[in-house]
Formats: sequence, structure tokens, C-alpha cells
Amino acid sequence: MIRIGTSRLCGIAALGLALAGCAAGGAKPAISGLPPVQVAANGETAPVGTGKADAADDPAIWIDPANPNRALIVATDKKAGLHVYDLTGKGIAFTQAGRVNNVDVAGNIIVASDRNDGVNAHLALFRLDADTPAIVSLGRAAAGAGEAYGLCLKKTAPGAPITAALIVKDGTVRVGTLTVEGTPTFAVQWEYKIPTQSEGCVFDGDTLYVGEEDAGIWQLVQSGTTATARLVAPVDNQRLVADVEGLATIDHKGQRYLLASSQGDNAYAVFKLPSMDYVGRFAVAAGTFGATSETDGIEAVAGNFGPAYPDGIFLAQDGDNAPKAQNFKLVRWDQIAAALGL
Repeated sequence: MIRIGTSRLCGIAALGLALAGCAAGGAKPAISGLPPVQVAANGETAPVGTGKADAADDPAIWIDPANPNRALIVATDKKAGLHVYDLTGKGIAFTQAGRVNNVDVAGNIIVASDRNDGVNAHLALFRLDADTPAIVSLGRAAAGAGEAYGLCLKKTAPGAPITAALIVKDGTVRVGTLTVEGTPTFAVQWEYKIPTQSEGCVFDGDTLYVGEEDAGIWQLVQSGTTATARLVAPVDNQRLVADVEGLATIDHKGQRYLLASSQGDNAYAVFKLPSMDYVGRFAVAAGTFGATSETDGIEAVAGNFGPAYPDGIFLAQDGDNAPKAQNFKLVRWDQIAAALGL
């Protein structure tokens, strides 16, 4: 997400560009979608290392292959590197990696979109040593022209090739296979251009969902070297208020759901998969750990992770954790499901 001051936008409009929503005195009227149900965070991570900046961005959840009840959080400080937190929110590892934006995990492999070169995209690969704990760099894979921005991995069986979707900042989507051994490589299988800036993405089997920030959620299905694409959830200022940011999926009682960060009004929209039927919206309200706002990346995972999270976790970047630096809030999934009546 790029944040531009309202006064600057209204000034541009005054030069002759039509811009709806600039009120007298330079204030921009708030847009609110359908009223969300309210839940409270059950935990939060320590702040990222970069203070006084839009720095925390995207989280992922690592589940121990040997113990599915054990999980860790991997998250980006997009101006510095990668953090690892335990489920109490304690920081237990960090590695300098510069401008890494989105992150995902496959087994013990961490993959992040690497923005250190704004002209040529790369994917940064790491190995998570969860017992030490430590993050070990495996190198970078070239991923074509453009600025690397969004990133998500397809869920595959252990030992299977890693399929990654890289979203270039201009909306170009590249899906391909990552080779981890030796010098990392990224072999593009198909590519599709979404009209404008896009970032959030998530796989549901072979189907890829991508968030176009000002327009909504796209469904992409491979068709040869490109994709068949449909805008399945437009920005309508009811379910979704721009920007559309992080996307995540979760299973609950035999049904799969897609969650989306409706950043424009600090809420999260929920849809059934694969139908994309709208279910409802929720917001993380002020409580012991504070509310979430201006959320970029999100993650969700089902499972029993102990008494604190017995039925899964929802994880959201918090864009305003003042007076401390930005961080990530944790919410019990069963709490959200109950509020939505799932």
C-alpha cells in the first residue's frame, strides 16, 4: 500500500483533475461498508524493528511438520527483514533482508517478495531452523522485470515442488515453480496482467485469488501460458472498501472460506469458496491488545494450537500500533466464526 496525504490529493484535484470525495477544508469523508461484527484480539506480536514508519506488512504461519499443534509466525518488516515470533507474540528470531514485502512458507522454506531491486523482481528464499530458532538465507531467484510486491505459495504435499505466485506492483501475475537446491530459480509457467496495482494473493487448490487494490478480488485459473480471469468480488463500498489488501483462506466445519482485508474501513470480508457467496464482515475492535486498522497482510489457519487458540488463528497486520511500531494481532478463529454465525 502507498499512503498519499488527502491534502495532496485535493490539491491535485484543484489543478483540474476530477477527484470525488474531497470535502471543504481538505478532509476526505470516510467510507464505511456494511457494519462488521466486532471481535477482540487475543494476542499481539512484539513491534517490528522499524519504528515511526509503515513497516510491518505481511505474516505467514509455520506449522511444525512433526507436531501440527505447534506453530510460529513469520512476518516482514518491509524496510529491514524477517521476524519470527512464537504464539505469545515474543520475537525469537530476525534476519536482515532489506526490503522484503510479502511472505509465505512451505514446509521449512520461507519465501518473500524481494523489492531491493525496484527494476528487476526477485524472490528471496530462506530456511527456517525452528529449533534454534534461526532464519538461514538460501539466496534469491530472479523473477522477471518489475518491482516484486505480492507473494503467495500453493499448498502442496511435503517434498513436492514449490509453486509460487509473484505479483509485480503493476498488476502482472507470474506463477511458476521454485527450485530451492543450489542457486534458487523461478521458472514461470503462466502469466496474467491485472489492470492496476495488486498485491494480496492466495491459492485455493489450482485457483489463484488476487486483490486489485482499487477494484476488488480476481479469480485466476491457468489456461495455457496465461489465465482465465474473473472479477469475483468488486469494491462496492459495502463488502469491500478500497484498498483491497491481504487475502487468506481457512477451513471451518467442512466449508472453506476466503478472507480479505477491506483496508479502507478497517474490516475483513468473508466469502464461501468456491462460490464466492458473501458471508459477512468482522472488525478487530479495541480491547486488551487494541484494535487493528489499515491492515495490509493477513493469514488464517485452522487447527488446535493449545488453550489460547484451540480452533485456529486469524492474524492481521496492524497499521497503527502507536505509540509503538506496527505489529501483528492474533485472534482466535472460533471467536470470529461464532460472531459470524458460521
